[in-house]
Amino acid sequence: MVGVHSGCLVLVNARHPIRDTSRPALAPAAPGSGVLLEKRASAMLTGALERLGAVGEIVPVSGYRSEAEQREIWDSSMAENGEDFTRKFVAAPGCSEHQTGLAIDLALRAEDIDFIRPDFPYGGVCGRFREIAPDYGFIERYPAGKEDITGIAAEPWHFRYVGRPHARLMRDMGLTLEEYVEFLRGYPYPGRLLSTSNGGYDALIGFACSYEPEEHRAPCQVSGNNVDGYILTLWRLPA
Repeated sequence: MVGVHSGCLVLVNARHPIRDTSRPALAPAAPGSGVLLEKRASAMLTGALERLGAVGEIVPVSGYRSEAEQREIWDSSMAENGEDFTRKFVAAPGCSEHQTGLAIDLALRAEDIDFIRPDFPYGGVCGRFREIAPDYGFIERYPAGKEDITGIAAEPWHFRYVGRPHARLMRDMGLTLEEYVEFLRGYPYPGRLLSTSNGGYDALIGFACSYEPEEHRAPCQVSGNNVDGYILTLWRLPA
């Protein structure tokens, strides 16, 4: 059974640290890359890059990190860049999405790539990636103008896998993951569900404080929100 602290929609930030410390099943983030991602996220990222013909042009910089690796990056940045910079661009150990395997930092291919702030412009192939990313379940996690909500400075290079149709909904409504988790509280399962169409299927989405496995007439995906409950996504063919 999926726990409150696991799943593709877990909210990880300074207020909601990682509780599920198990290592996810991992795979290369892109063909030939040594950077790793959770297996489903890896497959979807590879699909997006192949659709664009951008394998090797858009390169993974950082994906899954253990807490020890996050601690090393945090400590190194503190020593080299100072506290103000580090708190803006590096999540504290235990509070980094990278530890879930669901986050990826991307860069436009270059001879020298900044590990903490890689260049990922809004035009060209990077802009085209942003356009199709929600179709593959990815959101730009830390957009400009939302710093007070996310607690992290704008990071155009940092993408988070949340799955479809959630990525599309967040993009279309202009919501961060923090805002989306709160928004879904208005759709208590099973009484009131958010309905959306996605790739030939209808999706019904709702929030539940508790969840017990049960039979559904439609496939059901369950994710904890890492706060206080579950987000349920039921798929069905359009009527």
